[in-house]
Parts: sequence; C-alpha cells; structure tokens
Amino acid sequence: MGTIGIIHSIETCGTVDGPGIRFVIFTKGCPLRCLYCHNPDCRHIEGGKSTSVDELILEIKKYQSYFKYSGGGVTVTGGEPLMQPEFVQEIFQRCRELEIHTALDTSGYVNLNVAKPVLEYTDLVLLDIKSFDPKIYKKVTNVSIEPTLNFARYLNEINKPTWIRFVLVPDLTDPVNNVTGLAEFIEDFNNVEKVEVLPFHKMGEYKWEQLGYDYQLKTTEPPSNELLEQTINIFKSHNLVVG
Repeated sequence: MGTIGIIHSIETCGTVDGPGIRFVIFTKGCPLRCLYCHNPDCRHIEGGKSTSVDELILEIKKYQSYFKYSGGGVTVTGGEPLMQPEFVQEIFQRCRELEIHTALDTSGYVNLNVAKPVLEYTDLVLLDIKSFDPKIYKKVTNVSIEPTLNFARYLNEINKPTWIRFVLVPDLTDPVNNVTGLAEFIEDFNNVEKVEVLPFHKMGEYKWEQLGYDYQLKTTEPPSNELLEQTINIFKSHNLVVG
C-alpha cells in the first residue's frame, strides 16, 4: 500500500498551484495560524482521510496526458505538507519514477533535517513567506519567521527552483518596509524564478465561522489595484520577476 498519510481532499485539475494543469493534494495539519487562512479546516490532522500513496498514484496516473501537454504535474499543499514528510517524500519519489513534475507548497516552518529528504524529490518549491518584518510575521502566523528564512536560504544553497508567494493584506502585510525587506532578502537568490503577489480575499471566512474560529479580518477589504501595483513594482525594482 505504501506510506499512509492524512489528507483533506484532492483537486484534479488545479491551475493555481504551480505550472500547467496539476493534481493537487491537500494534507492535514499545520503549525501556523494565519489570520487569512482559506483552509482552516486543514489546521488539525484529526478528521482527515487516511490515504495510501498507492491509492494516490493510481489516481494521479489518470491525468498523465494532461500533465504532459500542459507542463503540469502534482502539487502537495495543505495544511503544511512537511508535517507528514515521509508521506510526501514517497509521493514525489513515485512521481519522479513516472517522470511527473512535483511541486511542494510550504511555509518553510520546519526543521531542515525533516525537509531535506523530501526536497531531493521536489522539482519546484512554492514558498509562502507571509511577511518579512518579524513582528508582522508573528502577528499574521503566530510563529517565528526564522525557520522560514533558514529554509529559504537552504533552497538557494542547493539551487532548488522556487516561487515565492506573498499575500498582500491591506493594513497588515502592506507596509513598504515589509515588502522591501522581503524583496531585498530574495533579490540575490539564484533559485527564485518568480514572485507571486496574491491579493487577500475572504473566500475562507465561511469555513472559520463553521468551525467556530474567530475571523479577525472581517472588515478588511481586498487590496486596491493601486496598492497591488505599488507592491508588484517594489519587487520588480529589485530585479525580481512577478507573475
């Protein structure tokens, strides 16, 4: 059967979590408590579906032609996939045997020794850096930024292709010094292919209410086009590709 993991769900034709058409696996369990999380139902590992790697690979194989013609593949997201490292490693190992592209969507909040075996079979990392200012990062996530910065440095060290993801939240993550700090941190990295500036949205708010969680961003609106453009231009001014 292969390794057993706990997942929330799968999406068979995803187009926003890496290149091409992708088979997206949402794992359960996350150490962060992001204020804008749109998957709060992935926070705890309890209540998920036990699934074997063999079961997933059987499903994944059905979409190989889509991957081939779109330049797509398999993305594991969450939750935080690196809370189930053996499970993710085996999925990616099997995908590599099938010549299927793999992408890991992670916050990087992890012990590097746990992540290294998974990264050996990862073709692309989607690294969510929630903020750069340590105080803002702590406010957004309820954890320290240092493990994520160490993870980012390691990805550059091993030259692992990486997309940086930054969620732009008005009156929270939008201070110029916060954006500039992140741009300056990654501008000399050789492995960063692009930055994705993701506008804040409230599509997960109803899940928070269903779960009885306190959603603190009820009155926050999505960023204006002006703020979005301003933020994108900061990254571009540091010679980073934004897309």
